[in-house]
Amino acid sequence: MHTTDAEGPAHRLLPGAPQSPVILHVPHGSRAIPPDVRSGILLGEEALERELDLITDAHTQEIAARAARDAPVTPWRFVNERSRLVVDPERFPDEREEMRAVGMSAVYTRTTHRAPLRPEPAPDEAALLARYFEPYAQAMTRAVEDRLTATGRAVVIDLHSYPSRALPYELHGTGSRPPVCLGTDPFHTPDTLLAHARTAFAPLGESGLDTPFAGTYVPLRHYGTDRRVTAVMLELRRDLYVDEPVTPHRGLDAVAAALTDLIRKVTGEPA
Repeated sequence: MHTTDAEGPAHRLLPGAPQSPVILHVPHGSRAIPPDVRSGILLGEEALERELDLITDAHTQEIAARAARDAPVTPWRFVNERSRLVVDPERFPDEREEMRAVGMSAVYTRTTHRAPLRPEPAPDEAALLARYFEPYAQAMTRAVEDRLTATGRAVVIDLHSYPSRALPYELHGTGSRPPVCLGTDPFHTPDTLLAHARTAFAPLGESGLDTPFAGTYVPLRHYGTDRRVTAVMLELRRDLYVDEPVTPHRGLDAVAAALTDLIRKVTGEPA
């Protein structure tokens, strides 16, 4: 069920060890939608539940929590406590966003099946960006700055999942769908980080590179200018750990163990 009485902070930074450079970023794991935001969504209750099943990266918060618990040096976690149907903090809010073509820039107006989600243009877009998107970006930037100050580097591990079969909204859904997709950036994903990710997730099967999703998350203040900030996106094919769309199975243990191993490898590098 989605939460229509969402309370508490819209995002949280969960502290890790002072010496850890790692930030586990979990942007799409929540189903929570505040009542006033829900009123602007066109879907009925049943249709909204189905859409949340499809669009939410189910159990990624739990995977991150398990990995943080088991890692020798506890990473920091930056967790979105609102559904991406409120705003998507990883999308550009303007014409730079290619997903705008299917109604999925920072404020979605279309569903995974390209049906209407909000009126177009969304009348509350500016208010949602000011209330959720901008504070989120500022807080994530501060989290990265804090790791740079404390450890001399910041490693953002961006945690996502994707369905085993392409959904109509996907612009690049005809490509291969490996068990693990590693999203990279030519400036912020060094070969060593990519190698660590490939090795850590090898027990789960093949790792693809930037297919079916590409890129990773770096705050704009650091993007393309600060090589001390490195990043990789983990896109886990959902059948690895859930009976789709959302019911977890024993594979979740293996996914969490692989993430723990990646954190261990990354943390063990010199600054």
